[in-house]
Amino acid sequence: MAFTPRVFSGIKPSGDLHLGNYLGAIRRFVPLQETHETIYCMVDMHAITVWQDHVDLKRWTYEIAAAYIAAGLDPKKSIIFNQSQVVEHAELSWIFNCVARMGWMERMTQFKDKSGENSENVSLGLFAYPSLMAADILLYKSTAVPVGEDQCQHLELTRDIAKKFNHDFKKQIKANGHKGNFFPVTETLAIGPAMRVKSLKDGSKKMSKSDASDLSTIYMMDDADLIAKKIKRATTDADALPSEAAGLDGRAEAENLVGIFAALSNRSVNDVLGEFGSQGWGAFKSALADLAVSVLTPIADEMKRLVADRGEIDVILRDGAARARAIAQPIMDDVRNIVGFVR
Repeated sequence: MAFTPRVFSGIKPSGDLHLGNYLGAIRRFVPLQETHETIYCMVDMHAITVWQDHVDLKRWTYEIAAAYIAAGLDPKKSIIFNQSQVVEHAELSWIFNCVARMGWMERMTQFKDKSGENSENVSLGLFAYPSLMAADILLYKSTAVPVGEDQCQHLELTRDIAKKFNHDFKKQIKANGHKGNFFPVTETLAIGPAMRVKSLKDGSKKMSKSDASDLSTIYMMDDADLIAKKIKRATTDADALPSEAAGLDGRAEAENLVGIFAALSNRSVNDVLGEFGSQGWGAFKSALADLAVSVLTPIADEMKRLVADRGEIDVILRDGAARARAIAQPIMDDVRNIVGFVR
């Protein structure tokens, strides 16, 4: 069975967007809309697997939508919506809960990391959310997903669920007029290495909204002065910049700053070091601050404009949800018939 080349991805609205979200995900989404049918979502149903303040959840949902658009996603080319507007996500997730096995869920390392020693007191939603993630992807019969390393295990689970559904309902799928598999075995989309942005204060940790230091994280809505301040106060070491990438080994903070420069300028690390190698940190940080301000400030300004008047975003999300449902509803009609629901 031939499947439409279709990409699905989403970001969870559970905190203010930062540079890591932009370089690791949002910026990488933009070129795909020229080569694939693209569906980008704010996965707000995933967000409530842990407690969320309802005001913050709405604010973060709007901010992600604004970031998508400000970074270059075209609502006419890409479908942009928030997950909860398309109820079929929840319905397919329940069906997948009945296809997936408990053992599969228990092996998910992210659940273990997030629940820690308190696993009996976390929500059932947190335990089962990989099934919802599979539904997000397969509801549109997505053929590829751009995912980071921390999501590869969940994509493998999505494949397992698709294979088991196709196997368990093989006769019904054929009787319903489908040749071959009903759901595709979704692949990881290779779109080049993602920048794994680290804290500006501790290169051993990811850049995060939960960092104790306000200077550790560059947020997407930071103004120019604050961006420059954070970069110029970033932790470095006493040695000069090396002339090639091998010289960054064991120098986490140096590697992080050079990597950010390379990512923002669309250059290789070796190219950046060819320009700044053997120099001190003062000149490099000044150049990096100027670069970051030039790239991020226009995005921040557009985000602020959009979230100041949410009406424009509301129109985009409603239109995106309608277009998403137009794909999802006939697929769910087939799923209901295959499973045996009376309609």
